[in-house]
Amino acid sequence: MTTKDMIVTGVMSGTSADGINVAIVRVPAVKRAASAQPARSSRSHPHFELLGHAEYSYPKRVRAAVLAAMNASQISVADLARLNFLLGELYADAVLATERKFQVKAELVGCHGQTLYHQGEAQIFLGRKIAATWQTGEAAILAARVGAPVVSDFRPADMAAGGQGAPLVPFLDYVLFRDPRIGRLMQNIGGIANLTAIPADSTANDVIAFDTGPGNMVIDAVTEKLFGQPFDRNGKIAASGRVLDKVVQKILQRSFFRRTPPKTAGREEFGREFVREFLGHCGPCKKQDAVATTTALTVRSIADAIRRYAIPRGGSNRKRSFQEMILSGGGAKNIALVAMLTGELATLGLRLRLSDEFGLPSAAKEAVAFAIMAHETWHRRPSNVPSATGAKRAAVLGKISYP
Repeated sequence: MTTKDMIVTGVMSGTSADGINVAIVRVPAVKRAASAQPARSSRSHPHFELLGHAEYSYPKRVRAAVLAAMNASQISVADLARLNFLLGELYADAVLATERKFQVKAELVGCHGQTLYHQGEAQIFLGRKIAATWQTGEAAILAARVGAPVVSDFRPADMAAGGQGAPLVPFLDYVLFRDPRIGRLMQNIGGIANLTAIPADSTANDVIAFDTGPGNMVIDAVTEKLFGQPFDRNGKIAASGRVLDKVVQKILQRSFFRRTPPKTAGREEFGREFVREFLGHCGPCKKQDAVATTTALTVRSIADAIRRYAIPRGGSNRKRSFQEMILSGGGAKNIALVAMLTGELATLGLRLRLSDEFGLPSAAKEAVAFAIMAHETWHRRPSNVPSATGAKRAAVLGKISYP
């Protein structure tokens, strides 16, 4: 089938709940079979052109409400319903503001929504094993305000196919970063950190991807609790502290880090309860040391995941095929974190690069991913990576709301 060039907007708000990322892309016309898997990427023939990217912080009260709703044991159903519609309005405001800024009108929107709960593995509920996920932010409101169809709620279709509904960004990783000669690890550090491993000259079935553990989420929570700041800007607090190695080593013994992929994480694993436990392990240390230690936890959990699940796969030849890591997400702005990660990767013989070097700003990657996945859904093509999510088959993701 032949498609035409299409302007698509991607909207992402992650587990850090710091705000809304919007990316506008032009996807060029291509000739592809309707059931095609991602094609080989090419630097000279890109699969999309990034037209613009913008970030919008949540109002303070909205962020507090989102954080309170995440994995909440008790909350008003009325407040959840209102939050759903409010986020739809805020997403629409962000999309319209971005369109005005870059003087372009989207024909389609892909909106991930705000995750309130994600349980990728089935557990007993009312006598039946159920896996569940919930991304809020009313797509019908967004479609009506923006005047374009909206693809939303991407994760359930993968879960219905037997997957964990995450990670989904490996689809973009494979399309954009696959190389016939260089094996690459893509590491996104948002609220949760996730890894995509793409060996040189691989097919989609060779890709492995999973959540490595906390990204910015625990760092932000500890910084806010101890310093009253929403995040450690540029990693300045962490850089002034001392890492408590025994605390990091103890936490890395938790079952999540030892669980074989596919696996996903969220506030269910690394939310309020985890932060209390982490600070308890830190004891009466300097506040700066606690922030340094949680930053080191993010970095060392990434390095540990590479050693356990990426490098050993296929033996020593596979190890030599991975030559570089491409970093994206808000964590790429944390200078202390990046410095720690560079040191850890050096021991593995890996070079650290930023997605910005490939024309994709670090903060825009996830929003771009959902724009590209929305484009695939609009053309009835699958965009999950079963080897990453554990799904039994490829699946067309999302639900479409019309203006």
